[in-house]
Amino acid sequence: MKLILTHEVTGLGTPGDVIEVKDGYARNFLLPRGLATGWTKGAQKQIDQIQAARRKREISTIEDARSVRDSLQSKPVVVKVRAGKGDRLFGAVTTTDITEAIAAAGGPSVDRRKVEIGNPIKSLGTHSVKVRLHTDVSATVDIQVVPA
Repeated sequence: MKLILTHEVTGLGTPGDVIEVKDGYARNFLLPRGLATGWTKGAQKQIDQIQAARRKREISTIEDARSVRDSLQSKPVVVKVRAGKGDRLFGAVTTTDITEAIAAAGGPSVDRRKVEIGNPIKSLGTHSVKVRLHTDVSATVDIQVVPA
């Protein structure tokens, strides 16, 4: 099935890309979650709009992305959350929590969709997350989760 990605999907592509996937993957995963829409001949205008919006949000050069990566990795990022007994959290740390903590620490504004959390963060301590800044540049940021 031919689709147009509306959001970034790891391993598949970025918004505006036209992809070819199996019917079941499209029907059961991509389309219900709003990650893609069906491709038609008239959808080229929609593809152009998505790509133009992405170019506005994206970091333009690799050098800029590397400087942002260095600033992210140099500053400690602390996320304050409610915790119970045994250092367990009430819920989990979300990508929005992480982007707000990065901004509070004086870092650059990062789109929450660019933050990748490997396993859900449900305990206090130090955790690593990946932030995709450019197609070739990503930063590994250490997040310190502390009780509020």
